[in-house]
Amino acid sequence: MASTADFKNGLCFRYNTDLVTIMEFLHVKPGKGPAFVRTKLRSLNTGKIYDVTFNSGVKIDTVRVERRNVQFLYKDESGYHFMNTDDFEQIAVEEFQINSPQFLKESNEAEMMYDTDEDRVLSVELKPFVELEITYTEPGIKGDTATNTLKPAKVETGAEVRVPLFINIGDKVRIDTRTGDYMERVK
Repeated sequence: MASTADFKNGLCFRYNTDLVTIMEFLHVKPGKGPAFVRTKLRSLNTGKIYDVTFNSGVKIDTVRVERRNVQFLYKDESGYHFMNTDDFEQIAVEEFQINSPQFLKESNEAEMMYDTDEDRVLSVELKPFVELEITYTEPGIKGDTATNTLKPAKVETGAEVRVPLFINIGDKVRIDTRTGDYMERVK
């Protein structure tokens, strides 16, 4: 058992018969009334996002999870297939269990959360940043770096992202997998 004082991003616990993980939390101490904690929770069973407020000091039932490094192999009709880099075991997961499936490319590294009590995969989280090549975008014009204007671009995985005007086809860019935002051009 743990309490709201133990909250941290990535903590897994049972909430209303559902297994959830904390995406964000904020401890609030108003000038009048008791303290409370605002959280954004993601269901590990369905992938839904919940905004929940807990009173300070509430007890929660934590779940013991294990994190394993995996490598993405391929996708077919039975799901996304990953390989455990320690024992080379292959594991298939469904799309809702992956935090950013649109940025997955063969041989990408990821981290798999595994419930040791029930012996099942909870979720797969990509590394915070991936480097992908631009396959289509409108041509850039030299000198278009003064403004923060963005244009749509398609990356090699098929996902669409917004990039600055100076990015061209063939450029490699770094993308934040948590938000889907362009970060920088990679040399």
